[in-house]
Amino acid sequence: MPVRILVVEDDKKVASFIRRGLTEESYAVDVAQDGESGAHQAEEFDYDAVILDLMLPKVSGAEVLRRIRARKPGLPVLVLTAKGGIEDRVEHLNRGADDYLVKPFAFAELSARVRALLRRGARESTQLQFADLSMDLTARTVTRAGRRIELSSKEFALLEFLLRNAARPVTRTMIVEHVWDLHFDSFSNVVDVYINYLRNKIDKGFSQPLIHTVRGVGYMLADEKR
Repeated sequence: MPVRILVVEDDKKVASFIRRGLTEESYAVDVAQDGESGAHQAEEFDYDAVILDLMLPKVSGAEVLRRIRARKPGLPVLVLTAKGGIEDRVEHLNRGADDYLVKPFAFAELSARVRALLRRGARESTQLQFADLSMDLTARTVTRAGRRIELSSKEFALLEFLLRNAARPVTRTMIVEHVWDLHFDSFSNVVDVYINYLRNKIDKGFSQPLIHTVRGVGYMLADEKR
């Protein structure tokens, strides 16, 4: 099967330019011209990568990215942006983009970045590992030091998100948006409740806890005392 790429871009000339170039390189390319249809296509169909403009009608590119990360955390996403400042780049990467490209750009660079993302995606394992904690995404099993741990679907999703961001803090807002697919609100104590559920299953009975509170920020997985 050909590699299939979704391009979410409202500028018809830019979308046509990208589509033509990628098609010439033997990729199968679909184009969505607004955020609403782009998010729908990314969620409902199988793609190997997404090229996502941030300035979109109907639904913003940032919201499309949030929805993709909530449903398909492993799908490579290359963000197209008109802003090239350091703060903007950091913001896009922190929101879940795998890479970014500042407009205007040369197709050769876009092509090279897409190939890099596809190689990275092909290497992605169905196993997540941190210290003595292991998760099998296919079998949906979790073990710590070889001991099987039974988790609910939400506990599994929360732990997967923590594992994918291991050794770096994640905020309660990030957790709510990625695990519950909701915007942060006054009911955010659900995060603390589920973190406690996980601690009772993951850390209880072990001398070294892995789930840590980062004061004023949120939580993180770490294998050292904090």
